[in-house]
Amino acid sequence: MEEGFKEIFPSSEYVKIPMADGGEGTVHALVRACDGDLKEASVRGPLGDTVKASYGLIQNGRTAVIEMSAASGLPLVAPTQRRPLDATTWGTGELIKAALDDGVQRIIMGIGGSATNDGGAGMLQALGYKLLDYNGQQIGDGGGQLHQLYKIDTSECDTRLSEVKIEVACDVDNPLIGPRGASYVYGPQKGASEDMVKILDHNLAHYGQTIKDQLGIDVLNMKGAGAAGGIGAALVAFLGAELRSGIDLMVSITRLESYVKDASLVITGEGRIDQQSLHGKVPVGVAQLAQRHGVPVICIAGTIQTEGNDNHFAQYGMDKLFSIVPGVISIDEAMANAQQYVYQTSRRIASALKLGQSLINE
Repeated sequence: MEEGFKEIFPSSEYVKIPMADGGEGTVHALVRACDGDLKEASVRGPLGDTVKASYGLIQNGRTAVIEMSAASGLPLVAPTQRRPLDATTWGTGELIKAALDDGVQRIIMGIGGSATNDGGAGMLQALGYKLLDYNGQQIGDGGGQLHQLYKIDTSECDTRLSEVKIEVACDVDNPLIGPRGASYVYGPQKGASEDMVKILDHNLAHYGQTIKDQLGIDVLNMKGAGAAGGIGAALVAFLGAELRSGIDLMVSITRLESYVKDASLVITGEGRIDQQSLHGKVPVGVAQLAQRHGVPVICIAGTIQTEGNDNHFAQYGMDKLFSIVPGVISIDEAMANAQQYVYQTSRRIASALKLGQSLINE
């Protein structure tokens, strides 16, 4: 974008702030935006194999940024290997533990893209919580084993958790169970059949009721408890986490508003602009912030589906939408040439703006 604009407006000042909404890419975006450091840890993947997972340290090491997907994400499991009954969030707990070992005071967690449906049980076990069956043994991995839960033992959990503030980037309000719950809405994309969905939902209901009975916290009716296979419930009930809008959290950490308010133009974008973009996605979050300061916003995207109603998006501060695609091409071609297409589109936009300025000045 900058290359394209600079050819037309070479003397302008360009400020680039990497953004994310809590999903994949959040760690790298915040590390770049805040001049932080990337760290790596070996953790258990969703199906028990060892994976290398990155996390970030920002704000002079006081804050850790963790993506659940790095340790327990869907991209770590081949489509033919997806087993939502067995997949565990254990590795996410190990990432939290690694951050605690670094002495952080705050943890920012993105929980998008999970391969799991275990209600965060594996994460809790990795952090020292004991989820015991009727015989006093730890229940097994995955949402398929949650019906075995009989007793929750918190006596050996990592005590450092009580000293750390945990904020979760979460843009869904799904409850833990039911038609809008974790299993029915997100289970199928993780490989769950109809029968598996019913089992997972039933098991999460038992899990949630046990938490309510033994900890006195009602996660069954909590908004956002069903996020990322139910890990939202565990983060709030056990770790005292706060669920926040992902884009609002990122805007706050990067101090985006301090840059936007003095800008002449804001340019943002994502792969696809459609109705889903209106629900907590980066472009709309950025545009609404700019709108409050009267700054115009241009959005560049790979695909745009506004159903012929650009004015609807304009209400959210997105003054003009541009697709980078030069014509009818394949997805593979678009992906392979995305950088060049973004450059070319940016240059054309800048040229049009330059022409407009010239006409106004005349």
